Amino acid sequence: MKIIQTPVRFYPFTGGVENYVYYMSKELVRLGHDVKVICANEPPSKKEDKVDGIDIKRLSYIAKIANTNITPGFPFALNGEDYDIMHTHIPTPWSADWSSIISKFKKKPLVVTYHNDIIGSGIANYIAKFYNSTALKSLLNNADKIIITQPNYIKYSLYLDKYEDKIEVVPNGVDVEKFKVLNITKTKNTLFFLSLLDEFHKYKGLDYLLKAIVIVKNSIPDIKLIIGGKGALLDYYSKMVVDLGLTKNVEFHGFIPDDKIVEYYNRSSIFVLPSISSLQEGFGIVVLEAMACETPVISTEIVGVAADVKKSNSGIIIPPKNSDQLAEAIIKILNDKNPEIMGSNGRKLVKEKYTWSGIAVNTEKIYNKLI
Repeated sequence: MKIIQTPVRFYPFTGGVENYVYYMSKELVRLGHDVKVICANEPPSKKEDKVDGIDIKRLSYIAKIANTNITPGFPFALNGEDYDIMHTHIPTPWSADWSSIISKFKKKPLVVTYHNDIIGSGIANYIAKFYNSTALKSLLNNADKIIITQPNYIKYSLYLDKYEDKIEVVPNGVDVEKFKVLNITKTKNTLFFLSLLDEFHKYKGLDYLLKAIVIVKNSIPDIKLIIGGKGALLDYYSKMVVDLGLTKNVEFHGFIPDDKIVEYYNRSSIFVLPSISSLQEGFGIVVLEAMACETPVISTEIVGVAADVKKSNSGIIIPPKNSDQLAEAIIKILNDKNPEIMGSNGRKLVKEKYTWSGIAVNTEKIYNKLI
Protein backbone atom coordinates (compact mmCIF):
# COMPACT_ATOMS: atom_id res chain seq x y z
CA MET A 1 0.00 0.00 0.00
CA LYS A 2 1.26 3.50 -0.86
CA ILE A 3 0.50 5.93 1.96
CA ILE A 4 1.00 9.70 1.98
CA GLN A 5 1.28 11.41 5.38
CA THR A 6 0.92 15.22 5.50
CA PRO A 7 1.91 16.70 8.86
CA VAL A 8 2.88 20.35 8.75
CA ARG A 9 6.45 19.44 9.86
CA PHE A 10 8.37 16.21 10.40
CA TYR A 11 11.54 14.68 11.86
CA PRO A 12 13.94 16.11 13.00
CA PHE A 13 11.28 18.55 14.23
CA THR A 14 9.82 17.18 17.47
CA GLY A 15 6.29 17.74 18.71
CA GLY A 16 3.12 15.79 19.42
CA VAL A 17 1.86 15.46 15.84
CA GLU A 18 5.36 15.09 14.40
CA ASN A 19 6.20 12.23 16.79
CA TYR A 20 2.86 10.57 16.06
CA VAL A 21 3.52 10.60 12.31
CA TYR A 22 7.14 9.48 12.71
CA TYR A 23 6.47 6.44 14.89
CA MET A 24 3.29 5.45 13.07
CA SER A 25 5.02 5.70 9.69
CA LYS A 26 8.04 3.71 10.89
CA GLU A 27 5.78 0.85 12.01
CA LEU A 28 3.76 0.96 8.78
CA VAL A 29 7.02 0.57 6.86
CA ARG A 30 7.81 -2.48 9.00
CA LEU A 31 4.43 -3.88 7.99
CA GLY A 32 5.53 -3.67 4.36
CA HIS A 33 3.91 -0.42 3.22
CA ASP A 34 5.44 2.45 1.25
CA VAL A 35 5.12 5.62 3.30
CA LYS A 36 5.95 9.12 2.11
CA VAL A 37 5.79 12.27 4.21
CA ILE A 38 5.30 15.67 2.55
CA CYS A 39 5.88 18.61 4.89
CA ALA A 40 7.52 21.99 5.45
CA ASN A 41 11.32 22.14 5.59
CA GLU A 42 11.61 23.09 9.28
CA PRO A 43 14.21 22.80 10.67
CA PRO A 44 16.17 23.12 7.40
CA SER A 45 17.15 19.62 6.24
CA LYS A 46 17.68 17.73 3.01
CA LYS A 47 14.72 18.41 0.68
CA GLU A 48 14.54 14.77 -0.41
CA ASP A 49 15.39 12.33 2.35
CA LYS A 50 14.74 8.88 3.77
CA VAL A 51 14.57 8.14 7.50
CA ASP A 52 13.86 4.65 8.87
CA GLY A 53 12.45 3.61 5.51
CA ILE A 54 10.14 6.66 5.32
CA ASP A 55 10.48 8.80 2.18
CA ILE A 56 10.41 12.52 2.99
CA LYS A 57 9.80 15.48 0.73
CA ARG A 58 10.41 18.79 2.49
CA LEU A 59 9.04 21.98 0.93
CA SER A 60 10.10 25.60 1.28
CA TYR A 61 7.70 27.83 3.21
CA ILE A 62 7.12 31.58 2.92
CA ALA A 63 5.50 32.28 6.29
CA LYS A 64 4.29 30.74 9.51
CA ILE A 65 0.78 31.55 10.68
CA ALA A 66 -0.53 30.25 14.02
CA ASN A 67 2.09 27.50 14.19
CA THR A 68 1.37 26.42 10.58
CA ASN A 69 3.96 26.69 7.82
CA ILE A 70 2.62 28.04 4.52
CA THR A 71 4.18 26.00 1.70
CA PRO A 72 3.10 27.26 -1.76
CA GLY A 73 4.42 24.12 -3.46
CA PHE A 74 2.35 21.79 -1.29
CA PRO A 75 -0.69 21.27 -3.58
CA PHE A 76 1.55 20.70 -6.61
CA ALA A 77 3.68 18.20 -4.72
CA LEU A 78 0.61 16.27 -3.59
CA ASN A 79 -0.96 16.30 -7.02
CA GLY A 80 2.18 14.77 -8.51
CA GLU A 81 2.13 11.75 -6.17
CA ASP A 82 0.76 8.30 -6.87
CA TYR A 83 -0.74 6.79 -3.71
CA ASP A 84 -3.50 4.57 -2.34
CA ILE A 85 -4.48 6.58 0.73
CA MET A 86 -3.89 10.05 2.17
CA HIS A 87 -3.50 10.56 5.93
CA THR A 88 -3.56 14.12 7.23
CA HIS A 89 -3.77 15.81 10.62
CA ILE A 90 -5.62 18.53 12.53
CA PRO A 91 -4.76 21.09 14.01
CA THR A 92 -2.61 22.06 10.99
CA PRO A 93 -5.01 23.69 8.53
CA TRP A 94 -2.91 24.40 5.44
CA SER A 95 -1.59 20.89 4.88
CA ALA A 96 -4.87 19.27 5.99
CA ASP A 97 -7.04 21.40 3.70
CA TRP A 98 -4.90 20.81 0.61
CA SER A 99 -4.79 17.10 1.43
CA SER A 100 -8.59 17.11 1.46
CA ILE A 101 -8.85 18.99 -1.84
CA ILE A 102 -6.28 16.86 -3.68
CA SER A 103 -7.61 13.54 -2.36
CA LYS A 104 -11.11 14.48 -3.49
CA PHE A 105 -9.82 15.56 -6.91
CA LYS A 106 -7.89 12.28 -7.30
CA LYS A 107 -10.75 10.23 -5.78
CA LYS A 108 -8.50 8.70 -3.16
CA PRO A 109 -9.49 7.83 0.45
CA LEU A 110 -8.74 10.47 3.09
CA VAL A 111 -8.03 9.72 6.74
CA VAL A 112 -7.83 12.58 9.25
CA THR A 113 -6.31 12.16 12.69
CA TYR A 114 -8.03 14.82 14.76
CA HIS A 115 -5.55 15.53 17.55
CA ASN A 116 -7.41 18.53 18.97
CA ASP A 117 -9.63 21.51 18.12
CA ILE A 118 -8.16 24.63 16.55
CA ILE A 119 -8.56 27.58 18.90
CA GLY A 120 -6.71 30.83 19.49
CA SER A 121 -6.65 33.99 21.56
CA GLY A 122 -7.38 37.56 20.53
CA ILE A 123 -7.55 38.03 16.75
CA ALA A 124 -6.37 34.45 16.25
CA ASN A 125 -9.53 33.25 17.99
CA TYR A 126 -11.74 35.00 15.39
CA ILE A 127 -9.66 33.51 12.58
CA ALA A 128 -9.95 30.06 14.17
CA LYS A 129 -13.74 30.38 14.50
CA PHE A 130 -14.05 31.40 10.84
CA TYR A 131 -11.86 28.49 9.75
CA ASN A 132 -13.78 26.01 11.90
CA SER A 133 -17.13 27.08 10.45
CA THR A 134 -15.90 26.87 6.85
CA ALA A 135 -12.79 24.94 5.81
CA LEU A 136 -12.78 22.54 8.78
CA LYS A 137 -16.37 21.58 8.06
CA SER A 138 -15.44 20.84 4.44
CA LEU A 139 -12.42 18.79 5.55
CA LEU A 140 -14.44 16.64 7.94
CA ASN A 141 -17.18 16.17 5.34
CA ASN A 142 -14.59 14.96 2.82
CA ALA A 143 -12.85 12.61 5.28
CA ASP A 144 -13.60 8.93 4.85
CA LYS A 145 -12.46 8.20 8.40
CA ILE A 146 -11.63 10.43 11.38
CA ILE A 147 -9.25 9.03 13.97
CA ILE A 148 -9.32 10.39 17.52
CA THR A 149 -6.85 9.30 20.18
CA GLN A 150 -9.25 9.09 23.13
CA PRO A 151 -12.99 8.36 23.18
CA ASN A 152 -13.79 11.36 25.41
CA TYR A 153 -12.70 13.74 22.68
CA ILE A 154 -16.07 13.39 20.97
CA LYS A 155 -17.47 14.96 24.12
CA TYR A 156 -14.73 17.59 24.49
CA SER A 157 -14.57 18.76 20.87
CA LEU A 158 -16.86 21.50 19.58
CA TYR A 159 -16.95 20.06 16.07
CA LEU A 160 -16.94 16.25 16.05
CA ASP A 161 -20.43 15.33 17.25
CA LYS A 162 -21.88 15.35 13.71
CA TYR A 163 -19.31 12.85 12.45
CA GLU A 164 -19.64 10.02 14.95
CA ASP A 165 -20.35 7.50 12.19
CA LYS A 166 -16.89 8.22 10.67
CA ILE A 167 -14.92 8.17 13.91
CA GLU A 168 -12.47 5.46 14.99
CA VAL A 169 -10.59 5.58 18.30
CA VAL A 170 -6.90 4.68 18.00
CA PRO A 171 -4.72 5.85 20.92
CA ASN A 172 -1.26 7.31 20.69
CA GLY A 173 1.69 5.07 21.36
CA VAL A 174 5.26 4.97 22.58
CA ASP A 175 8.43 3.28 21.35
CA VAL A 176 9.19 0.93 24.26
CA GLU A 177 12.57 0.04 22.75
CA LYS A 178 13.67 3.68 22.92
CA PHE A 179 11.81 4.80 26.04
CA LYS A 180 12.96 2.35 28.68
CA VAL A 181 14.70 2.06 32.03
CA LEU A 182 18.37 3.08 32.00
CA ASN A 183 20.99 2.23 34.57
CA ILE A 184 20.65 5.68 36.11
CA THR A 185 19.85 6.64 39.71
CA LYS A 186 16.86 8.95 40.04
CA THR A 187 17.64 12.41 41.38
CA LYS A 188 15.87 12.91 44.70
CA ASN A 189 12.85 15.25 44.78
CA THR A 190 13.17 16.18 41.11
CA LEU A 191 10.22 16.90 38.82
CA PHE A 192 10.35 17.08 35.04
CA PHE A 193 8.09 19.14 32.76
CA LEU A 194 8.45 19.14 28.98
CA SER A 195 6.75 21.40 26.42
CA LEU A 196 7.27 24.20 23.96
CA LEU A 197 7.21 27.44 25.92
CA ASP A 198 5.03 29.52 23.63
CA GLU A 199 1.55 31.08 23.71
CA PHE A 200 -0.03 28.14 21.89
CA HIS A 201 1.23 25.67 24.52
CA LYS A 202 0.12 27.60 27.63
CA TYR A 203 -2.56 24.93 27.94
CA LYS A 204 0.15 22.56 29.23
CA GLY A 205 -0.37 24.27 32.61
CA LEU A 206 3.15 25.35 33.57
CA ASP A 207 1.75 28.43 35.38
CA TYR A 208 -0.18 26.14 37.74
CA LEU A 209 2.82 23.87 38.25
CA LEU A 210 5.03 26.79 39.29
CA LYS A 211 2.40 27.91 41.81
CA ALA A 212 2.24 24.35 43.12
CA ILE A 213 6.03 24.32 43.65
CA VAL A 214 5.63 27.30 46.01
CA ILE A 215 3.36 25.11 48.18
CA VAL A 216 5.55 22.00 47.92
CA LYS A 217 8.62 24.02 48.89
CA ASN A 218 7.20 24.52 52.40
CA SER A 219 7.26 20.74 53.00
CA ILE A 220 10.18 19.74 50.76
CA PRO A 221 12.64 22.69 50.63
CA ASP A 222 15.00 20.98 48.17
CA ILE A 223 12.28 20.36 45.57
CA LYS A 224 13.66 20.85 42.06
CA LEU A 225 11.68 21.37 38.84
CA ILE A 226 13.47 20.80 35.54
CA ILE A 227 11.73 22.54 32.62
CA GLY A 228 12.54 21.23 29.16
CA GLY A 229 11.71 23.28 26.09
CA LYS A 230 12.13 26.78 24.70
CA GLY A 231 9.91 29.37 23.06
CA ALA A 232 8.65 32.94 23.06
CA LEU A 233 7.34 32.73 26.64
CA LEU A 234 10.68 31.75 28.20
CA ASP A 235 11.16 35.26 29.61
CA TYR A 236 7.57 35.26 30.93
CA TYR A 237 8.12 32.01 32.85
CA SER A 238 11.60 33.08 34.00
CA LYS A 239 10.12 36.26 35.51
CA MET A 240 7.36 34.21 37.13
CA VAL A 241 10.00 31.99 38.76
CA VAL A 242 11.76 35.06 40.17
CA ASP A 243 8.51 36.67 41.37
CA LEU A 244 7.48 33.44 43.14
CA GLY A 245 10.87 33.12 44.85
CA LEU A 246 11.73 29.86 43.09
CA THR A 247 15.12 30.67 41.57
CA LYS A 248 16.78 27.89 43.61
CA ASN A 249 14.04 25.38 42.82
CA VAL A 250 13.52 25.74 39.06
CA GLU A 251 15.95 25.13 36.21
CA PHE A 252 15.29 25.90 32.53
CA HIS A 253 17.21 23.40 30.39
CA GLY A 254 16.03 24.69 27.00
CA PHE A 255 15.63 22.40 24.02
CA ILE A 256 16.45 18.81 24.98
CA PRO A 257 17.92 16.75 22.12
CA ASP A 258 16.11 13.60 21.17
CA ASP A 259 19.02 11.41 22.25
CA LYS A 260 18.94 12.92 25.77
CA ILE A 261 15.21 12.89 26.53
CA VAL A 262 15.13 9.30 27.84
CA GLU A 263 17.85 10.18 30.32
CA TYR A 264 15.76 13.10 31.63
CA TYR A 265 12.73 10.86 32.15
CA ASN A 266 14.90 8.31 33.96
CA ARG A 267 16.58 10.82 36.28
CA SER A 268 13.28 12.40 37.38
CA SER A 269 11.35 11.38 40.48
CA ILE A 270 8.07 12.41 38.80
CA PHE A 271 7.00 13.59 35.36
CA VAL A 272 4.28 16.27 35.50
CA LEU A 273 1.85 17.32 32.75
CA PRO A 274 -0.82 19.56 34.33
CA SER A 275 -2.78 20.32 31.12
CA ILE A 276 -5.72 22.69 31.54
CA SER A 277 -7.60 22.65 28.19
CA SER A 278 -9.64 19.64 27.07
CA LEU A 279 -9.98 21.28 23.64
CA GLN A 280 -6.25 21.61 23.04
CA GLU A 281 -4.80 18.59 24.85
CA GLY A 282 -5.65 15.74 22.52
CA PHE A 283 -3.73 13.02 24.35
CA GLY A 284 -0.36 13.77 26.02
CA ILE A 285 2.22 11.42 24.50
CA VAL A 286 4.90 12.61 26.95
CA VAL A 287 2.99 10.90 29.77
CA LEU A 288 3.35 7.57 27.96
CA GLU A 289 7.06 8.22 27.37
CA ALA A 290 7.63 8.86 31.06
CA MET A 291 5.70 5.76 32.10
CA ALA A 292 7.68 3.63 29.64
CA CYS A 293 10.79 4.80 31.54
CA GLU A 294 9.18 3.67 34.82
CA THR A 295 8.76 7.22 36.10
CA PRO A 296 5.59 7.98 38.12
CA VAL A 297 3.39 10.61 36.50
CA ILE A 298 1.03 13.35 37.58
CA SER A 299 -1.44 14.69 35.06
CA THR A 300 -5.02 15.92 34.77
CA GLU A 301 -8.35 14.31 33.97
CA ILE A 302 -8.40 15.60 30.39
CA VAL A 303 -5.26 13.73 29.28
CA GLY A 304 -6.02 10.73 27.07
CA VAL A 305 -4.35 8.14 29.29
CA ALA A 306 -5.82 9.50 32.56
CA ALA A 307 -8.27 6.66 33.22
CA ASP A 308 -5.59 4.01 32.68
CA VAL A 309 -3.12 5.84 34.95
CA LYS A 310 -5.72 5.73 37.73
CA LYS A 311 -6.68 2.11 37.12
CA SER A 312 -3.09 0.85 36.94
CA ASN A 313 -1.77 3.00 39.83
CA SER A 314 0.94 4.47 37.60
CA GLY A 315 0.63 7.95 39.06
CA ILE A 316 -1.93 10.48 40.24
CA ILE A 317 -4.63 12.22 38.20
CA ILE A 318 -6.04 15.54 39.41
CA PRO A 319 -8.56 18.13 38.16
CA PRO A 320 -7.09 20.81 35.86
CA LYS A 321 -6.28 24.33 37.09
CA ASN A 322 -5.80 23.25 40.70
CA SER A 323 -2.37 24.09 42.10
CA ASP A 324 -3.33 22.95 45.62
CA GLN A 325 -4.22 19.41 44.52
CA LEU A 326 -1.20 19.34 42.23
CA ALA A 327 1.03 20.17 45.20
CA GLU A 328 -0.64 17.46 47.31
CA ALA A 329 -0.03 14.88 44.56
CA ILE A 330 3.65 15.86 44.26
CA ILE A 331 4.18 15.62 48.01
CA LYS A 332 2.36 12.28 48.19
CA ILE A 333 4.56 10.62 45.56
CA LEU A 334 7.82 12.14 46.83
CA ASN A 335 6.99 10.85 50.33
CA ASP A 336 5.98 7.41 49.07
CA LYS A 337 8.35 4.73 50.37
CA ASN A 338 7.93 2.59 47.22
CA PRO A 339 7.43 4.93 44.21
CA GLU A 340 9.07 2.30 41.99
CA ILE A 341 5.80 0.32 42.15
CA MET A 342 4.03 3.15 40.30
CA GLY A 343 6.90 3.22 37.82
CA SER A 344 6.80 -0.50 37.03
CA ASN A 345 2.99 -0.36 36.76
CA GLY A 346 3.36 2.39 34.16
CA ARG A 347 5.73 0.46 31.92
CA LYS A 348 3.56 -2.64 32.18
CA LEU A 349 0.52 -0.62 31.07
CA VAL A 350 2.37 0.91 28.12
CA LYS A 351 3.65 -2.46 26.89
CA GLU A 352 0.17 -3.97 27.12
CA LYS A 353 -1.82 -1.20 25.45
CA TYR A 354 0.26 1.60 23.93
CA THR A 355 3.01 0.20 21.70
CA TRP A 356 3.29 1.76 18.25
CA SER A 357 3.46 -1.68 16.64
CA GLY A 358 -0.02 -2.58 17.90
CA ILE A 359 -1.41 0.86 17.08
CA ALA A 360 -0.03 0.68 13.52
CA VAL A 361 -1.81 -2.64 13.01
CA ASN A 362 -5.11 -1.03 14.06
CA THR A 363 -4.50 1.88 11.69
CA GLU A 364 -3.66 -0.55 8.88
CA LYS A 365 -7.07 -2.18 9.39
CA ILE A 366 -8.75 1.21 8.87
CA TYR A 367 -6.77 1.75 5.66
CA ASN A 368 -7.66 -1.72 4.34
CA LYS A 369 -11.38 -1.11 4.84
CA LEU A 370 -11.18 2.10 2.81
CA ILE A 371 -9.29 0.72 -0.19
